[in-house]
Amino acid sequence: MAKKTFIVLCFVPLAVLVAAFFVLPMARLVVTGASGELGAKAYAAILLDPRYRATLINTILLAAATTAATLVIATVSGLFLQRHRFPGHALLVAILTFPLAFPGVVVGFMIILFAGRQGLVGDVTLRLFGDRQVFAYSIQGLFLGYLYFSIPRVLLTVMAAVEKLDPSLEEAARALGASPWRVFIDVILPAMAPAFIASGAIAFATAMGAFGTAFTLATDIDVLPMLIYTEFTLSANIAVAAALSVGLGLVTWAILALARSYGGTTVAAAG
Repeated sequence: MAKKTFIVLCFVPLAVLVAAFFVLPMARLVVTGASGELGAKAYAAILLDPRYRATLINTILLAAATTAATLVIATVSGLFLQRHRFPGHALLVAILTFPLAFPGVVVGFMIILFAGRQGLVGDVTLRLFGDRQVFAYSIQGLFLGYLYFSIPRVLLTVMAAVEKLDPSLEEAARALGASPWRVFIDVILPAMAPAFIASGAIAFATAMGAFGTAFTLATDIDVLPMLIYTEFTLSANIAVAAALSVGLGLVTWAILALARSYGGTTVAAAG
């Protein structure tokens, strides 16, 4: 078989797959978004309509805060776990990555058990201060839920990156008189930058589009996944729901594309 023929035979299934599962559905979504009463202006309404704009901003800020907190927690934890072995180490790593097995609805239910109306935080604050504190259904509860399922994804990437670090670079920095903090800032962080960019982009994209947790918790705050759901199901406003979906996809795609341009192929590996 000629090389050219072999390449064509390999390309055809890929082209069919991309067309069937990406190009055609996305094209249909874009057309649907412009088929309502507003027409193509539905896409501009995402930024011009106060409710849609506020929801978009809330979603982006929440995803950004989740990403930042996740990177800090996962970096500290990943460095420690990768460089220290102790009894129960494997069990601890397994527990920290266990949330990967939970769907978003289960994560939301766990946050309700923790900070809901009958949750642990409410019972403790009621006994201590005489006032039940409930935040599971606010942006704080949603933030905790997103953080819970984001940490394992970033933690695994950070641990893999730490394992590949060259110890001789750190030893050389210490030999030259660098403090542990300077070694971390000048040696470890730059070496792990691609992993941070990759895992951060994945965490941001996951938080932007997470529906199950938002469906369970987002009663006091609007985020795009829930707004799309309500426009589609409760309002039967399919065109606006499609336009919002495209807007959500574009923001997420832009972050992933930006991360890939700076982080290289590591972004793909992080997924």
